[in-house]
Amino acid sequence: MSKVESPHGVALLKAVSYFSDVDSAALDRLAQSAIRRTYDAGQVILIDGEPCTGLYVVESGWLKVVKIGLDGREQVLQMLRAGEAFNAISVFTDAPNQASVSALETSVVWIIQRELLMKLMDEHPALAQHVIKDLAGRVMHLVRLVEDLSLRSVEARLARLLLEQAEGESVQRRRWATQAEMASRLGTVPDVINRALRKLSEQGLIHVERHQIQILNKEGLRGIAQVIE
Repeated sequence: MSKVESPHGVALLKAVSYFSDVDSAALDRLAQSAIRRTYDAGQVILIDGEPCTGLYVVESGWLKVVKIGLDGREQVLQMLRAGEAFNAISVFTDAPNQASVSALETSVVWIIQRELLMKLMDEHPALAQHVIKDLAGRVMHLVRLVEDLSLRSVEARLARLLLEQAEGESVQRRRWATQAEMASRLGTVPDVINRALRKLSEQGLIHVERHQIQILNKEGLRGIAQVIE
């Protein structure tokens, strides 16, 4: 655990949508008070239902936000990378943590205390506008997730995920991007994901390699992604 160095801290906070209109002096105060922590792969950062300690900002690495069922099954709600913030709903509603968060790889995260954020909102009305916009976006994301899980087949969900993750004509597969992790994102199990990947490959839409998935036919994938059962 360590304090955040101010110049670096201001630069990272400025890149977060919440703080884009906040002056550097205020961000400097936030940066100096923030706690910087490093988490190893698999380490839990937040636990669903526990008291909220503040807003978290990802400096580096990848994290996953999950809800865990009584049977231990995970549903991934979101993947987080550098420059993204999380736990905002709990911070701005003074509620317990709404999900669990863990590191997928070695990650560096800042913690900004809730009291400081609430004071900053009083001083900078523009911050409140960004918060409202962001929270509305999160609600829309969850609505789309519910729609996908309840109305679309695994194949359609997989096609949409590949299109969202594509960089050019391929999807790069990180070490942690196993079929089990993909299954948790799509609300199913690894065997079903394996069959869906094989089917898309047999249709000539994708080509699966060890470290990447080549997209051969984006229009075909888009057609499958839009199908509602």
